[in-house]
Amino acid sequence: MPDKDLDEKVERMLSAAMGGLTPHEALLKASLDEAAKVAERAAAKEKNRERALRLLAELDKAQGKSKS
Repeated sequence: MPDKDLDEKVERMLSAAMGGLTPHEALLKASLDEAAKVAERAAAKEKNRERALRLLAELDKAQGKSKS
């Protein structure tokens, strides 16, 4: 296979792998996707924290009732 054909095939494969985006666009998309994941993880942490606080409050109530 001549080098030119191989180069063209590699370019097509890279273009397909990047979804037709330029390298700059692909980098921006990856960065935005990562930022979204960070926001999702932060939201999940906050939700878990709220659940833990509610559970602790319920445990405190249950212990208070059993001591009386």
